Parts: sequence; C-alpha cells; structure tokens
Amino acid sequence: MAPDPNDKIAVMLEELLAAGHTGAEYDAWLIQILQGDQFGSGFVEINPNSKIPALVDHSVDPPLRVFESGSILLYLAERFGAFLPSGRARTETLNWLFWQVASAPYLGGGFGHFYRYAPEKLRYPIDRYAAEAKRQLDVLDRHLAHHRFLSGDEYTIADMAVWPWYGALATGRLYAAGQFLSVHEYTHVVRWSGEVAARPAVKRGRRVNKVFGNPATSVLERHQASDLD
Repeated sequence: MAPDPNDKIAVMLEELLAAGHTGAEYDAWLIQILQGDQFGSGFVEINPNSKIPALVDHSVDPPLRVFESGSILLYLAERFGAFLPSGRARTETLNWLFWQVASAPYLGGGFGHFYRYAPEKLRYPIDRYAAEAKRQLDVLDRHLAHHRFLSGDEYTIADMAVWPWYGALATGRLYAAGQFLSVHEYTHVVRWSGEVAARPAVKRGRRVNKVFGNPATSVLERHQASDLD
C-alpha cells in the first residue's frame, strides 16, 4: 500500500499551469521501477538514491537536478512564487511538508508493507504500524478541525504532499486500507480529502505516469497538455 509519489509532483505542475504559470509546462517520462529503470545510469545521474520522482529543470543553464518529493515541491513553489505563502503561513506550510516527509514511512513502509505486501500476515507489526497510522490521522484530524487546509485557509504544497498519503485513504486506490484504519472516523480528514480530490488539477495530475487502473484514464507519459484530454 503506497501512493504513487509522482502524484505530488504532477499535481503541483498541473496546479501551476492552471494558475497561469506557462513556464511550468513539463515532460513526464515513465520510469518502470518494477523493471529496474531507476537503477540505470541516466536516472542515477539525476537521483543518486535511485528513487522516483526526480526532476531536471532545463530552463536554467546548466540544467539543475532536484530529487526527493519535498525538495521538488519546495523548489517549484519558490521557482514560480506559488502555493507557498509568506510569513507565519509559510512556516506552517513547511511544518506540514516536513511532517509528511518524517511520518509517511510509518504509513507506507510500515503499515502498508505488513498489511498488504509482507508474505506473512504477522499480527504484531500490523497492529503496531496501524496504531501509529491512526495516531497520525488523529494529528491531522485535530488540526483540520480548525483549518480548511493544512496551512490555514490557503491551499499549498503541504496539502499536495500530505494528500496522496493520508487523504487518499478516504477515497481511491487506498480505500481498502482506509477501511481497515477506520478513516471514516476522522471526519475532518475526510472533508479535507474530498475538497482536495475535487480540484481539476489534482484529477489531471493523478493520471500522469499511471501503470495501473483503468487504461482509458491512465496517461503513461505526458509531454503536452492535450495528452490529458
């Protein structure tokens, strides 16, 4: 159980384009991780850690590599001056961005691995990581009880980072895991998840580099806006 980490970056780029930042036009190349594409020399030059996603900004000279989802989101936000507010809201945005970076391994590599992928369904690790995932959901729920989005009233890169992991437990591909974790009990997370999921740019970004699901709605590579039509 894990979201596609490309979701965050494709969503960010689609949000930038929707906001009128034409310089955010992008090519999304498919890296087949089950076939080991991430270990090829060309990809390792971009991300020495051999993980997706990774980005190369060819609009600067020389081209600049950026890897790790949090770093890419922050880079794009600063590059285009969008989805990263100033002042106190900036700090709150970064609080939640780095919260996701630190917390998601417990949800994905911890709970997700033992709940869905481990060859043996061991009760202790499932219960251990499920309890931690529910604690994290409670942290989010209590915060979202008083805030429309993670930084306050403004949709930011924090929402883009956190939503594919925690919001998607309420809908979509992670729904079965969400049922196991009783996500419906976290009503503010469910409310926030639905609002983010309904954004047109989120819907578009989620279709990029998809190798699963309905072939009619999956776009293996995206090189121009019409690829998503």
